[in-house]
Amino acid sequence: MNQALSTTLHTSFADAVERTRDALSQQGFGVLTEIDVQATLKAKLGHDMEDYLILGACNPPLAHRAVEANRQIGMLLPCNVVVRRDLSAQDTIIIEAMDPEVMVQVTGEPALEPIAAEATAKLGSAIRALRETAHSA
Repeated sequence: MNQALSTTLHTSFADAVERTRDALSQQGFGVLTEIDVQATLKAKLGHDMEDYLILGACNPPLAHRAVEANRQIGMLLPCNVVVRRDLSAQDTIIIEAMDPEVMVQVTGEPALEPIAAEATAKLGSAIRALRETAHSA
């Protein structure tokens, strides 16, 4: 099983972040957390790195169903979506998210299977929408 859903965009980092937020929103995901890894590592360690942002995306109905099925699933929520600049090409931005079906493997909880499948479909649709808008631009 491929553990990541991903695509690349040839745009600015800010535009990629905005488009990712929009694509997630279209699939019912809100962004609960945002971690600017670049800024954090610079502030805490003095380390310079490429643009790297982690968006903690949550689809409330799916999260509710998952927590009802297995209370420990909260350790795997929200779904992290990474938006990062490709080190080899300044105009290339990579967007990737862990496939939610991996949580079924991690927990071994069969009741999570349909929830994870739906979350994978929705995140996959968001990633595909980014890919499609990249190709039509």
